[in-house]
Amino acid sequence: MATEGAQQTADAPRRVVLPIEGMTCAACVSSVTTALQRVDGVADAVVNLATETASITFAPDGERIAAMSKAVGSIGYRVASEKVVLTVPGLSDPSSAKSVETRIAQIDGVLTASGNPASEQIAVTLVSGAVPSDTLRQAVADAGYEAARVTSTDALDAEVERLARRSELRNLRNRAAFSIVSAAAIMAIMLTPDVERSIGALWTNIAALVLATPVQLWAARQIYASAWSAFLHRTSNMNTLIAIGTSTAYLYSIAVTATGGLAGQSGHTYFDTSAVIIALILFGRLLEARAKASAAGAIRSLIGMQPRTARVIRDGEEQDIPADEVRPGDAISVRPGERIPADGVVTEGATAIDESMLTGESLPVEKQVGATVYGGTVNVSGALTFEAAKVGSATAIAQIIRLVQQAQGSKAPIQRLADTVAAYFVPVVLATALTTFLLWWRLGPDPAFEQAMLNAITILIIACPCALGLATPTAIMVGTGTGARHGILIRGAESLEQAHRLDIIVFDKTGTLTEGKPQVTDVLPHGVSEAELLAAAASVEARSEHPVAAAIVRAAADRNLALQPASAFQAAPGLGVRANVEGDSIAIGSVELGRMAGNALSGTAASAAHLLAQQGKTAVVVLRNDSLIGLIAIADTVRPESANAVADLNGMGIEVAMLSGDSEAAANTIAAKLGITNVMAQVLPGGKAAQVQRLQEGGQRVAMVGDGINDAPALAQADVGIAIGAGTDAALEAADVALITSDVRSVKAVVQLSRATMRTIRQNLVWAFGYNVLLIPIAAGVLHLAFGRNGVPESLHWALGDSGFLNPMLAALAMALSSVSVVTNSLRLKRWRPR
Repeated sequence: MATEGAQQTADAPRRVVLPIEGMTCAACVSSVTTALQRVDGVADAVVNLATETASITFAPDGERIAAMSKAVGSIGYRVASEKVVLTVPGLSDPSSAKSVETRIAQIDGVLTASGNPASEQIAVTLVSGAVPSDTLRQAVADAGYEAARVTSTDALDAEVERLARRSELRNLRNRAAFSIVSAAAIMAIMLTPDVERSIGALWTNIAALVLATPVQLWAARQIYASAWSAFLHRTSNMNTLIAIGTSTAYLYSIAVTATGGLAGQSGHTYFDTSAVIIALILFGRLLEARAKASAAGAIRSLIGMQPRTARVIRDGEEQDIPADEVRPGDAISVRPGERIPADGVVTEGATAIDESMLTGESLPVEKQVGATVYGGTVNVSGALTFEAAKVGSATAIAQIIRLVQQAQGSKAPIQRLADTVAAYFVPVVLATALTTFLLWWRLGPDPAFEQAMLNAITILIIACPCALGLATPTAIMVGTGTGARHGILIRGAESLEQAHRLDIIVFDKTGTLTEGKPQVTDVLPHGVSEAELLAAAASVEARSEHPVAAAIVRAAADRNLALQPASAFQAAPGLGVRANVEGDSIAIGSVELGRMAGNALSGTAASAAHLLAQQGKTAVVVLRNDSLIGLIAIADTVRPESANAVADLNGMGIEVAMLSGDSEAAANTIAAKLGITNVMAQVLPGGKAAQVQRLQEGGQRVAMVGDGINDAPALAQADVGIAIGAGTDAALEAADVALITSDVRSVKAVVQLSRATMRTIRQNLVWAFGYNVLLIPIAAGVLHLAFGRNGVPESLHWALGDSGFLNPMLAALAMALSSVSVVTNSLRLKRWRPR
């Protein structure tokens, strides 16, 4: 978890993801959300039960993270914290320690800071993951001391541990095992007639009391603590229902044991009921925790792929240092079998690198000098040396982790219904249980009080909002994690939901459907030689970064043409460029540029431009002092997989459109090769977003696929913006989905993943709602009315007894299995593969 304020301007909203401990159900989510939204400056708080996190957007001049932690604590939950120790050379006296402490304490997210001059260390307690190591080091540097070394609890280990839930699983396993053994012993005592005949009813009840009490006071301690905390803070949650139900059965049984039986009642005790309910609930939570840990496997594996150390070459010698101490420009040596510790460029050696953790492709990628390598990938064969370019949080793997965390912590719009229901669920269940108790106590069969109590307990136990709270976030967690393993990075749950409803997908042509590396195919001079025409154009285009410019410069270099220096360079987006070369004004650009200069093509030139367009080539006009000196034809190569991608999307019922700045003839030629009929040609960069908006205004849900800076506005405008792997940082930042590879067939995979995830969410919600709609009336005793006259069929006695009332222990089993079934159903998404 991390704040993102460091990457934003001082007055821009900040975002922090806080790990929340103690949440067990959808009602907990509602309580935590409300508490956070009341903190001054908090604009939005999205609380996720599956990931046990709160994603908070807040104003920089609002309350600090510590205030949010306090708000969460005030309603009985906790924001997880961790301890970090900084070693600070030169921290020699109390006053110097105090100055460093003060600097560190001012960092948002730091809870305490305590210096020890004797050991030259500062012990810091902070909100887990909220403060990067670099921020702590910078605070030490600002206090006038050397950058500190963070040698404490490893934040990476802490996050992996949190996601793996090892301590939670151990605790639950111990409590569940104890409860199951105790409950089995109680049932053996109470259901064996020979035991009561040999020792008497009183001693039988006392033995059951002795066995049930540790279950009630120790094994269920967390349940009661949560319920009590919720009561003190005037709220309620799932544990409230369980605590009331089990304590009612337990305390009633104690009263019967102490008095020898209550007036008008059967004298039967229910120690077995309370113990079995607790055992089943804890066992269900154990299964649920294991499933949730498995659901977090994708992000956990990504975190585990970040190398801990790096072999840096300094002063001609290799030395191993912590990976987070690598700086841009460092020379790093990597041996076969080792992970790359940072993003960079190969400077020496050749090897094959396994990049499957980034792209999902199993085949290693060959790397030579000048090739880019990515942190977290595995060097398969040869040794290499590379220069670090991006380190720490700037690496590709760190950005992927951040995107996946962001997506897994977000909420899909479909979850709003579940959240609305959860906000009222527990109070409604309490009211329903009380009403049921009063009705059956007054109208029910003898012993009426006992039966009314058992019916109320059954409702409290069976009406658990856990499944409701887990239905959507677990599917989102597994879906986004699975997507990341296949090179599909989804920024938020809303994007994942939108993608399954798309009507049309608009592709930018250059660099998306085509290779994005245009080639010069024809040089057509007019009054000059080919070499003169190409040299003049290349001299100007050498100042430009446009793909067409690069093609012209490459063509001049291939012919060994000498270029002249250009001055007064100007660029007109969508039209072309202009500069002065050897005293002449040279302009290169579209046919429209020629028209604007008063040089409308005619005759042979016009015919040539028209013929080139019919061949799918772009005619570039070259003007010298506003007079035409020739045409240069540029063609881009269609990606071999593009036609299949278009056909696949059409087969899924999604229309495909193409955006291009080319002439209509050139664009239509490319589109015809790909099977696209909806073509938007001659669209200037600034007009791409308007084209997307036009489609949206026509009632269509639109996705935009692009890779360049010019695509960013259109990506942001679209219902779903998709940036392919070769995209620029601007395009990736504006997009809702990032594809690590440049294979446009992955766009189909985005839609498939969205459809699979939404199908799972709907299944989960149908189960969660249906479970309560069906079983709460049964728990309330409606089947007694159905079976009251003729009696319960013998085949159903095990569940409904003689009178048609549901056994509370079966209610506990059903409740436990409801949550497990939802999470298990979501885990099926781990088997999803692009088709």
